Amino acid sequence: MYLTLNAELKKYFFQDEDLFTQIMTIRGEIFREVQGRCTQRIVLGDHTYFLKQHYGVGWKEIFKNFFQLNWPVLGAKNEWLAIKRLQELGIPTMDVVGYGCRGINPARLESFILTRELTDTISLEDYCRDWHITLPPVQMKRKLIRSVADIARKLHENGVNHRDFYLCHFLLKKESLPQLELFLIDLHRAQVRQHVPERWVIKDVAGLYFSSKDIGLTTRDLLRFVREYRQQPLRTILLNEKIFWQKVKQRGDKLYQRHST
Repeated sequence: MYLTLNAELKKYFFQDEDLFTQIMTIRGEIFREVQGRCTQRIVLGDHTYFLKQHYGVGWKEIFKNFFQLNWPVLGAKNEWLAIKRLQELGIPTMDVVGYGCRGINPARLESFILTRELTDTISLEDYCRDWHITLPPVQMKRKLIRSVADIARKLHENGVNHRDFYLCHFLLKKESLPQLELFLIDLHRAQVRQHVPERWVIKDVAGLYFSSKDIGLTTRDLLRFVREYRQQPLRTILLNEKIFWQKVKQRGDKLYQRHST
């Protein structure tokens, strides 16, 4: 078993009882509950936190991932390591205050990750939702496109792919306007390695494209993202990477069609 918890939080638990079990049995405001995993908002003292509890994915899920040539996510360790990597890269994300893992059987591993709540934020999905009706200030829109492209580039150039790379997982700090401080969240499926295979880069970028299709971005906006993401002249990118960006568009369009029917 492995467990780490910030010292200031230990006072909220019984010292003579198993700390791991206490954390795994906490019940707060449930945000998402699926088979083997529960995400909830809890209050400890005067502060709020998000707690993700993993109860084991089962052998069926493990074999399904292997048959699809994917590495299964067995618990909270995946997100814990991804957050640490993002912090090393200087990408704002969640602040971990606790993590634990217990068990040997990979199908029944128990684990949790506890992070501070990011307050006074709004997801980019919500923030940009009405752009197709009410045009945002041009400079602000361009700055947001640049910021998202910068985060995507840093991830992919440093061996990280998100796997759920949508606008809803970018949180904008409201009080940071107009500086636009963004946080990247929901990293439980992220992969961290030396190099990101192209198919996973395409999946991430296509996810962004798919999730931005209804907010009124122009072709010029999309090309601005491409240029900022690659940090090269647009003419060079379009000459040398035509097939890559066609694959991004095809995958993004397919996702959109699937979710529109």
